[in-house]
Amino acid sequence: MAKKAAAAGQGNALVIVESPAKAKTIGKYLGKGYTVEASVGHVRDLPQGAAQIPAKYKGEKWASLGVNVEKDFEPIYVVSPGKTKQIKLLKDQLKKADTLYLATDEDREGEVPVHRLVFHEITQDAIQEAIRSPRSVDTGLVKAQETRRILDRLYGYEVSPLLWRKVRPKLSAGRVQSVAVRLIVERERERMLFVSSTWWDLQAVFTKKNDSKQRLETTIVSVDGKRLPSGKDFDDRTGELKNTAMLLLDGPAAEKLAEKLRTGEFRVASVEEKPYTTKPYAPFTTSTLQQEANRKLGFTARRTMQVAQALYENGHITYMRTDSTNLSKLAVEEARNLVRSEYGEKYLPGAPRVYSSKVKNAQEAHEAIRPAGTPFAVPSVLKAQLGADEFKIFDLVWKRTIASQMEDSRGRRIVVTIEGEGCVFTVSGKTIDFPGYLRAYVEGSDDPDAELADQEKALPSVEVGEALDVASMIAKDHTTQPPSRFSEAALTKALEEKGIGRPSTYASIIDTILARNYVFKKGGALVPTWVAFSVVKLLEDHLTGLVDYQFTAQMEDDLDAISRGERDNLDYLKNFYFGNGKPGLKRQLENKVEEIDARSISRISLGKADDGEEVFVRVGRYSPFVEKGEQTASLPDELPPDEVKLSY
Repeated sequence: MAKKAAAAGQGNALVIVESPAKAKTIGKYLGKGYTVEASVGHVRDLPQGAAQIPAKYKGEKWASLGVNVEKDFEPIYVVSPGKTKQIKLLKDQLKKADTLYLATDEDREGEVPVHRLVFHEITQDAIQEAIRSPRSVDTGLVKAQETRRILDRLYGYEVSPLLWRKVRPKLSAGRVQSVAVRLIVERERERMLFVSSTWWDLQAVFTKKNDSKQRLETTIVSVDGKRLPSGKDFDDRTGELKNTAMLLLDGPAAEKLAEKLRTGEFRVASVEEKPYTTKPYAPFTTSTLQQEANRKLGFTARRTMQVAQALYENGHITYMRTDSTNLSKLAVEEARNLVRSEYGEKYLPGAPRVYSSKVKNAQEAHEAIRPAGTPFAVPSVLKAQLGADEFKIFDLVWKRTIASQMEDSRGRRIVVTIEGEGCVFTVSGKTIDFPGYLRAYVEGSDDPDAELADQEKALPSVEVGEALDVASMIAKDHTTQPPSRFSEAALTKALEEKGIGRPSTYASIIDTILARNYVFKKGGALVPTWVAFSVVKLLEDHLTGLVDYQFTAQMEDDLDAISRGERDNLDYLKNFYFGNGKPGLKRQLENKVEEIDARSISRISLGKADDGEEVFVRVGRYSPFVEKGEQTASLPDELPPDEVKLSY
């Protein structure tokens, strides 16, 4: 699994990492005197069920938790399944070593109590620098990691059995997972309550008198001083106009107006030109990489993280679990050199750009995700060495990093207003004078050059007072749309903005809610099942604090305070579980089995049918069904809740 063995008299050091791929890469850089071995993931954890609980604890009331809540929340660790052989190998190697280093990933989920090597990229310089200056164990991070694990165990193992009893077997609750499900359910509720509205306007094409090819494609904005509405002017819940002073046209009225205006006289009333500037995006964090790979490449969060992990372990990018947008001084210099050589001097700003994270509790000592080493490898050179997915992610990271050190994009926005026959039409155009960073990177696009062409909308040159011909005048209908469902990218962004969970865990959270049948995918959208509705209803009605967004975000703040040594981990666990002035988890769950009516929890109102009778969806033991009085009708498992009708 990598380098072996010391030359005579030099001694031997054992270096332990997580994966064989990482061991192989690091082993190349350490040379003689070092043995690099992989633990192949975690070697110990809390027991995952009754069979793993050590015999001496099986009679204890708290045994099923794997945490001794009666004795300072002492965790009961057991060897992870299948790891006995690997532990023996590591122990045997340790007997031959006179020094032990742990070089596992450095983040709040991965810190464990041993002497550490710290590096953010697997390159020769980084590994040798880490060996020259090993770090003592950060006990604050150790406590925070263990507290997080215990917290998640208490939440999951205490709340999940309630869901089994009251909703359906084999469900799970989780500190971040349940809040993520609540977000998705709330969005679907908004869609179910949404009332669509239809409105009409006119789309007109005007041309210059002396050149019919010079076209202005416009939209009407007002008639006789009364503004026409757009989608944002309607109430989502009633479908009514928020401002009744607006002119709401129906189809016949719009057609009649169009007919009248086709022979009308129109002139340019105003031409407004405003310069604009846009700045480059910050280098990638875990969350923004997941979001962008989902938007641009259609990758799931899990797929993105697996590919990024492989790139990191093989020395191609820096550590992929980070919430920092910082770049090292050396990385900034390298990015600027590449801007100069690849794009030219005019694309290079006078001074390096510095980014600071807007994410709560970001670990600014870490770096953003960037190409590893110096000089940065160019994507075209690496292409032959990488798999298809690896190349796509590396190319994304490379372009984003380089673009982050490029000049602003500059351009002009132009608005032309045309008036005639008491009506006002407008059209907006956009001209990019200098693309700047957009030459390298356009967010959400695979092809920056093609996207630049799409972003520009040139307008014919016209002057105020100039008469125009009407080339076409068409009445067009529009319908308001409900709020969009969350994609993986949108959910990741929402969780991060609310300070809930850690970006490094979002991929596993999404995997879990899909596996537990809380959501399914329709296209790229995450759609909640009726089981999710029932679970969220139970938690909102009976364990409100556990799915409160602010409470869940505060837990992250508290864990970070523990990592910094500003808060005692034992006091925190006691308060969470036993309470302090207000009920803790244990007290909140008391009597809930007797108190909660499973029938009520599994019954979700859809509203009233035309005859005034209320219609419900019932979450049955095996599948959902619609209930109206004595009538019932089964529902397909993957019918989105907002598509369920009131009549069956």
